Amino acid sequence: MSSYVTDYKRRAAAVVLTLVFSVTSFVSAAQAMKIKELTTTGGIKAWLVEEHSVPLMAMRFSFKGGSAQDPVGKEGIAHFLTGMMDEGAGDLNSETFQGRVEELAMRMSFEDGKDQLYGSFETLTENRVEAVKLLKLAVNQPRFDADAHDRVRAQLLSSLQAAARNPDAVVGERFMQNIFPNHPYGRPSQGTTVSLKAIAPADLETYRKNVFAKDSLRVVIVGDIDAATAGALIDDVFGGLAAKGTLTAVARVVPAPAEKLQVIEMPVPQSVARFGLGAMDRKDKDFMAAFVLNHIIGGGGFSARLMEEVREKRGLAYSVYSYLQPLDAASLFMGGVATKNEQMGQSLDIIRSELKRMAADGPTAKELEGAKSNLTGSFALRFDTNAKIASQLLYFFAEDFGLDYVDRRNSEVDAVSIDDAKRVAKRLLIDDNLFVTVVGKPVGLTPKG
Repeated sequence: MSSYVTDYKRRAAAVVLTLVFSVTSFVSAAQAMKIKELTTTGGIKAWLVEEHSVPLMAMRFSFKGGSAQDPVGKEGIAHFLTGMMDEGAGDLNSETFQGRVEELAMRMSFEDGKDQLYGSFETLTENRVEAVKLLKLAVNQPRFDADAHDRVRAQLLSSLQAAARNPDAVVGERFMQNIFPNHPYGRPSQGTTVSLKAIAPADLETYRKNVFAKDSLRVVIVGDIDAATAGALIDDVFGGLAAKGTLTAVARVVPAPAEKLQVIEMPVPQSVARFGLGAMDRKDKDFMAAFVLNHIIGGGGFSARLMEEVREKRGLAYSVYSYLQPLDAASLFMGGVATKNEQMGQSLDIIRSELKRMAADGPTAKELEGAKSNLTGSFALRFDTNAKIASQLLYFFAEDFGLDYVDRRNSEVDAVSIDDAKRVAKRLLIDDNLFVTVVGKPVGLTPKG
């Protein structure tokens, strides 16, 4: 077969995959799903949603691990690993492996978080058998060849250099370093120039063996596959992994910033800030009320108070936002704003003022009802493709929410009362504890680092 015909078929298959994966398979979304819990022959638990109207399958999986498992002195190893997982496996070198991935029009990627390492896999039904073979090789027998290792490391080092000039990247890293000193959450998840140079192929393999294990594995499959086939697929891909991972315990931690106001000077016309407070854990009885409250404060886009006060009324910033960040060993209420250097001090004063006002008075009944309506109404949009469904369900599965969470989630939002919201506002928004990191040359704020 000529190379022209081969290339044409590869491009055509890729176009088909892109079109198929954009199809909204669950128009009626959450309520239409039938989630099955499987236990494979090999004892692996998984969630399955069968959807046979479109010839595709999406799979998401995760392992406990992430950057919190990076050894001291080799920070960035989890991130490095995710960049190496498609760089050859088994008897296929990097070029051959990636060529085969393209030929099959499959999608495979890996991503690291603080506490988890995630995998993503998507394939057309007609290519599933061959695509699964590549996934199995990647999970079980990645090569970590020296040439691929050196090339990916060079890319990561280049990315670090670019990030050092990016205020958004710098503020995110320095914020976490400041509030979590001497803790894995405070170490640079992308690594440093020194740590990346210290990571050898053998280190990547050690990390993989420590983290890729069945005891923390969570798998979700959505699409054109039945339960028996899905179970056999899961055992085929993951059945050869170790029964139990070798993980370093990550201690519980309360944010304890070395400096409540940290300013990192950078010669840019606009300063970027991150601000935050300690928050309640995801399984805390007040978390859902805090989630709804955050939507009112800064998570609800143009309807949020911070956006109204900072942008709409005063024109100080294009965007200001907040969100809840629950981690395995800590939980945060976080936010951010970017504005002209001379306006950062005023912007932060308004943010503090609004948090203090919310803590004192809570939201209005109108704000609460609007937030609940928006959150419940938009929930279905998280389930309008197979890939989105798999991602959402993996999060619910990994957090041990239970099979019925999709059905009960909106009722839990609706159950948040005005008294709940006011009580949680007082509990969460302790203004004196707000910690802030700013990158830029903000006028009137003294640099501390």
